[in-house]
Amino acid sequence: MGHKTVDNILKELKTDPNIVHWRTIPEKAAHDVPFPHAIDDRLKKALMRRGISSLYTHQADAFQAVMAGNDVVLVTPTASGKTLCYNLPVLETLIEQPEKRALYFFPTKALAQDQKNEMVELIDEIGLPIKSHTYDGDTAGSVRQTIRQSGQIVMTNPDMLHSSILPHHTKWVSLFENLQFIVIDELHTYRGVFGSHVANVIRRLKRICRYYGSHPQFICTSATIANPRTHAEALTGRKMHLIERNGAPSVRKHFLIYNPPVINRQLNIREDESHSVTRLASQFIRNKIQTIVFAKSRLRVELLVSHLQKVNSGLQTHASICAYRGGYLPLERRSIEKGLRSGEIVGVVSTNALELGVDIGQLQVCILTGYPGNMASLWQQAGRAGRRQEDAVVILVASSNPLDQYMAGHVDYFFSRRPEEVRINADNIMIMMEHVKCSAYELPFKNGEKFGEETVDDLCDYLAEEDVLHYQRGKWYWMNDGFPANNISLRSAAQDSFAIIDVTDRGHAKVIGEMDRFGAMTMLYEDAIYIHQGVQYHVDDLDLEERKAYVRKVNVNYYTDSDLAVQLDVLATDKHAECDDPVRHTEKGYGDVAVRALPTVFKKIRFETYENIGWGKINLPELEMHTNAAWISFDPELMNIYGKDTFQGALVGLSHLLRHAAPLYVQCDQSDLSVVPKIKAPHNEKPTIFVYDKYPGGIGLSDRIYSELPNLLDKAREMVESCSCTSGCPSCIGFVNEGKAAKLTLRRLLRER
Repeated sequence: MGHKTVDNILKELKTDPNIVHWRTIPEKAAHDVPFPHAIDDRLKKALMRRGISSLYTHQADAFQAVMAGNDVVLVTPTASGKTLCYNLPVLETLIEQPEKRALYFFPTKALAQDQKNEMVELIDEIGLPIKSHTYDGDTAGSVRQTIRQSGQIVMTNPDMLHSSILPHHTKWVSLFENLQFIVIDELHTYRGVFGSHVANVIRRLKRICRYYGSHPQFICTSATIANPRTHAEALTGRKMHLIERNGAPSVRKHFLIYNPPVINRQLNIREDESHSVTRLASQFIRNKIQTIVFAKSRLRVELLVSHLQKVNSGLQTHASICAYRGGYLPLERRSIEKGLRSGEIVGVVSTNALELGVDIGQLQVCILTGYPGNMASLWQQAGRAGRRQEDAVVILVASSNPLDQYMAGHVDYFFSRRPEEVRINADNIMIMMEHVKCSAYELPFKNGEKFGEETVDDLCDYLAEEDVLHYQRGKWYWMNDGFPANNISLRSAAQDSFAIIDVTDRGHAKVIGEMDRFGAMTMLYEDAIYIHQGVQYHVDDLDLEERKAYVRKVNVNYYTDSDLAVQLDVLATDKHAECDDPVRHTEKGYGDVAVRALPTVFKKIRFETYENIGWGKINLPELEMHTNAAWISFDPELMNIYGKDTFQGALVGLSHLLRHAAPLYVQCDQSDLSVVPKIKAPHNEKPTIFVYDKYPGGIGLSDRIYSELPNLLDKAREMVESCSCTSGCPSCIGFVNEGKAAKLTLRRLLRER
C-alpha cells in the first residue's frame, strides 16, 4: 500500500469536527535585485557556485546600509535568508582588509555551530584563507590560543563572552584592536532578565573596545517583533537603521486550529492536548512526511516521543522519531540535525530549542502543542515548515488553559494580532551592579565614567564600602580575590543560587543544575518532584545553609506545585489612577512592593488529568523579595452586594484569567509574573489583585501591565463570556469555591460600564 500525500491527509482532516478554523496563507513570490556593484567578484562567483544569482531586496538593503557605516537591525520571517545579510558585508570587508575582525554571538551553541559550518562552506568557495571559528565550552583547549590570536570571525554565545572572553581580554588583543563588526543574531531571544543581563555584557564589551581603540558596528537580526528598533537600541546603546521590507518568497501554508474534544461536559474538561498531537502527528509520520512537533516543557517532549514511538512501532518508523531539547550532548544534537537535513529522521519533538534558525532541512508539517505564549514564538515555530516548493501545514492544538481556549474561539483576533514588544531593563540595579563588578575586574572605572546612560560613581562608592572596590587616584579598582563573572548567571537576576545535586548513584553524585533562592524555596522543597532534562527527580533534602538540593531519579505520573501564603506590602506608589472602564469603581496602581512568601503545602498533580492526587506540608522559612507590581482595587461595598465568599471566588477567578491573559500584552512566560488576590490589601484595605515581576528589582513587566490593565480586563471579560461551562473550569476561572455564583458574579462585574 502506497503512502498518502499531504493533500490526501488534508482532505481527510477537512471532515474532522475538532478543527475549529482552517486558513490558507497564499504563497508569496520573491523580490530580488542584482548583486550590488560593490561586492567583490570573488564573493559573487562563490555565491553563484552555491546557486545564488541575485539577492532578496532586504539582503541588498542590509549590505548597502552596513557598508555605509550604519548600525543595522533587520527584521524578517524565518527562512528569509537573514544569514547573508551579515555574512556578505563581513566577508566583503575581510577580503579588502584581512586585518579586520568580526565577533558573532548567538543565543545557543547549536546555532553558533550551524552558522560556522555555513560560513566555512562559503569561505571555501571564495578560496581565500579567512579564518572562522566557534569559541564556546566545547572548543578544544589546543585550538583556543589560535582563535584568540588569528581568528578573523569568532562565533560565540553571550555566556562565553561574559565569563571567558571579556574577563581575559588581554589574551584577545588582536580581536579587540581590530574589531569591525559585532553580529547579534536572534535578537528577540534577549528579553526579560536574560536580555537585561546581555545588555550589560554589551556595555562591558563596548567599554573594552574603547580601551583598545576600536568602534565596531552592530548588525542585529530578529524574528518579527513589534519594537525591533527600540529593542536593538536598548540592547546595544546605539541608534539603529531598521530594515523590515522582506523580499524572500514563501510557499502556501495551511494553518489549522484544532480544539481537542470535551471528555467531561459537566466540568468542561477537554482531552489532553498530548493525545490529540500524537494522533495528528502520526498521520503524517506514518506516511513518511517530515514533521516537527513543538512542546513547552522537556518532560512533555519526552512523553510525546514515547507516545509517537509506541503508536508507530509497527510501521518501521520507530528509529526515525527523535526528541530534541536542552541537556543533550553536542554530538547527539549534531546527529539529530544531520538526520533531519538528510530526511532520515521523519519526526522530531522539540522544546523551543529548534525554534531558532538552526538548519534542520525541509520539514513540511509543524504541530504546536498549545499556544507558545506569544505571537513571535508562534510564527517562528510555524516558519520551521515550508522550505520546499510543496504546501506546508501548521496545526495549533489548543490546551485547556484560558488563553488557548480564547485563541481557539476568536480566530480573527488570533490572525490579526501583531507580534508583541520585547522588553528589557538594563538599569535594573541588581543586574547592573553585578556587571559593574565584572567590568571593574576587567578595567578600573574612572571618576565620572558612564556605564550605560548614567555615571557609576555612586555604585562604585557603595561597592567600595562593601570592600569589593578600592578607590585610588581617581579610579576604582577591583580588590577581591574572587572572579566575579564565575558567580553571575545571565539567566537569573538573583545570584544567591542553589546547586542541584543528583545522588541517585551515591558513589557518583553530580551537580545537574542551579536555581535561585526563590525558585529553590518554591520548587526544591523536600518531597517535591523536580524535572530536569526531561527526567523526574525526587527532592530528598534542601540544605539552606549550604545552598544545595539533593535529588534522585524517580519515575512517577505526577508533578508537584507549591501553595504560597503571600503577603504584599506596597512600599511606594509611583503611578495611580481611577479606572471606571471596563469595571466601575476601581482604581489601579503601580509601584515598589515587598513580597513575603511562605511555602505552606504542596499538591501532587497527575499529568494527564491535572487532578489533585495528594498533598504534603512544606517546612521552610519565609522568603522576602523587593520588586515592582501593578494592582487593581475594587470598592469594598461589592462584598456586601455579592456576598463575601462569592466575591472572593470571583476575585480568585479573575486572577486566574489575568495570569493567562498577561502574555497577550507582555512578551514573557507566565512564570515571569505572579498574580495574587487579596480580599483586603494592607495599603488601602480594599479587595485587590496584584500582578508582580518575579525577579528582584523588577524588569518592567508590571509597568506594562499597569498601562494595559483596561485592555487586560476587557480580554478577561471576553474569556469568561465565551466559555460554555456554568461553574468554572480550566478554560476560564479555574475551579473555585462558590464556582457557579463566582462565575456569574465575575461576568456581571466585568460587564459593568
